[in-house]
Amino acid sequence: MLLGRIDRQDDRPPYRQIADQLRAAIDGGALVAGGRLPSEAELTQHYGVARMTARQAIQELRAEGRVVAEHGRGVFVRQPAPVRRLASDRFARKHRNAGNAAFLAEAEKGGFRPDVDQIEVARGAAPPAVRERLRIEEDAAVVSRSRRYLADNRPVEIAVSYIPLGLAEGTPITAIDTGPGGLYARLEDAGHMLDRFVEEVTARMPAAEERRRLGLQEGIPVLVVVRTAYDTAGMPVEVCQTVKAAPAFVLEYDIKAH
Repeated sequence: MLLGRIDRQDDRPPYRQIADQLRAAIDGGALVAGGRLPSEAELTQHYGVARMTARQAIQELRAEGRVVAEHGRGVFVRQPAPVRRLASDRFARKHRNAGNAAFLAEAEKGGFRPDVDQIEVARGAAPPAVRERLRIEEDAAVVSRSRRYLADNRPVEIAVSYIPLGLAEGTPITAIDTGPGGLYARLEDAGHMLDRFVEEVTARMPAAEERRRLGLQEGIPVLVVVRTAYDTAGMPVEVCQTVKAAPAFVLEYDIKAH
């Protein structure tokens, strides 16, 4: 990779000039996804700057989420998002009928290896915001299903679903493995044919525990998606709170104009 030089007449500090050149190399394809950045020592020698200046340049790209540091190996250009999520298709009944939950359907389309771990199932009270969405009383119990999703062994999201106990009791929804087609297939088996989903998407920085479970470096944001599923009678049957590693996802929306 060819690098430029520091322009001493430029008002920008040297570390920012170096970061700009590295960023341009990434955007232009000279530094490819998965490729290693020049080390601090290599940048120091090339640009004739202090090691701290080279470190600041790399840190700027890390803060932007463009590169990731791997202990003992170096700093690498971030790989593209493994999960492309088409909002209008991922919950289509055809996937459930084929025995695939939404994440498996996305894996087939995206070509990554899916996995789910850290599955926990519990009974108890729901948070106030969830109770409001489910339209249940304060003392009404729910079944909560917490899990973590991985793409090619890389943690990409953690999710907790809340289902009214009356809908989940006596079904595989209370088991670790809900069976082919996942949670939504089991709701439909119980007579609650799904009609629509409402999602709210926000962004924020992760809490320490979220950062640990998702393997995120500091400065990397998350997407928070709160989804409510409704059956054909208009009844809310599930609320799912999902925290997604922002660099791992492309959210695609196919919206009709008529």
